[in-house]
Amino acid sequence: MRVEILGQERRRRWRDEEKREIVMSVGVSGATVTEVAHRHHVTRQQIYTWRSELKKKGLLSPSTNAVFIPVDMSAVQTEQHGDQQDRSGMIELRLPRGRSLCFDSGVNASVLTRLIRAVEAA
Repeated sequence: MRVEILGQERRRRWRDEEKREIVMSVGVSGATVTEVAHRHHVTRQQIYTWRSELKKKGLLSPSTNAVFIPVDMSAVQTEQHGDQQDRSGMIELRLPRGRSLCFDSGVNASVLTRLIRAVEAA
């Protein structure tokens, strides 16, 4: 018995940038791996494989499972310096590969997220 398959090849080639963008979209606005996989017509396992592959290549931070949580800065006690309180509100975030970001506590969360992604991609 002979079988012929007609039509275009379904195998797609994904660039590392495309893989990284898809992997990084997991968790954005609460998107699950399953939802992202369906959106891009790939399997859940493919996303996990890409995540592992990108980490090995150094193109994805090993801490991609990290999440941002809201912090109520008014509840955080500031250090006392004599009669003055330090109200600078500066936060230092240490990133992989020895990088760090310093930003004001009032920074917009979406701006901070884009900034972190840009620094990690550089």
